[in-house]
Amino acid sequence: MGMTLRVVVPPHPLIGHWLSVLRDGTTPPALYASAMAELGRWLTYEALRDWLPHRRLVITTPDGSAEGDVVDPDVPLLAVPMLRAGLGLWQGAQAVLPAARVAHVGLARASTTAEPDWYLDALPAPIPERMGVLVFAPVIASGTSLAAVLERLQALGVGGPRLRVVTALAASPGLKLLGERFPELTLYAACIDAEVNGAGSIVPGIGDPDMRLFGSAA
Repeated sequence: MGMTLRVVVPPHPLIGHWLSVLRDGTTPPALYASAMAELGRWLTYEALRDWLPHRRLVITTPDGSAEGDVVDPDVPLLAVPMLRAGLGLWQGAQAVLPAARVAHVGLARASTTAEPDWYLDALPAPIPERMGVLVFAPVIASGTSLAAVLERLQALGVGGPRLRVVTALAASPGLKLLGERFPELTLYAACIDAEVNGAGSIVPGIGDPDMRLFGSAA
C-alpha cells in the first residue's frame, strides 16, 4: 500500500480559539503574535504526542520508588522556523522544546516567477541520522516554499518518520502539492482552508502573517 500525506487537525478548543483570533482582521499585532505563539505551542505539543523519543526508568521518590517516563536526551531535535513568520510559531514551541537546536531558513517569492528564492539556509550539514526535525511554516498556501525546504532536507537525508511540519493554516492546493511530492510527510495544522486566490493568499485565511506580525510583507 502506498504512503499518503498525513494531515492532523487536533480537535482542541484552545487551538480553535487562537486560530479565530488570527482570522479576525481587527486583531492588533501584539495579540496576533500571542495567538501565533499559542498555536505554535499547542500544535507542537500535539505533534510530539506520539513522536518525541522517551524512555522509562526507575525514580526514587521521598517515600519509595516508581517507574516514570523521561525525554531521551540521546535523540537530538532540530527546529527549523521558516522566516520570518515561522518565528511566531517557534516562539510558542520553544517553551515545549527548550533544548532543541535551531536552524533558520528564509525564502521569498521571486519577482519574475512563482518559484521561491533562498536568502538564508542555516541547515546543518550533515544532519545526524537520529535527529528529529520539526519545520515551522506559518501558513501553507501553494506549498512551493515549504516544498523547497523539504527538498533541501531530503537532500540532507531527512525524511519519513523523523520529519514533521507545524503550520497555523494549510490550504488544499498546497496540501495536494505536498502529498504528491512527499507522501510520507506528517503535518499538523490548526485548520484546512479550501482556496488560494489569484494573489496567492489563503481564503478565508489569516491575512499575511509577515505583515500582521512585523508590519512588512518582505
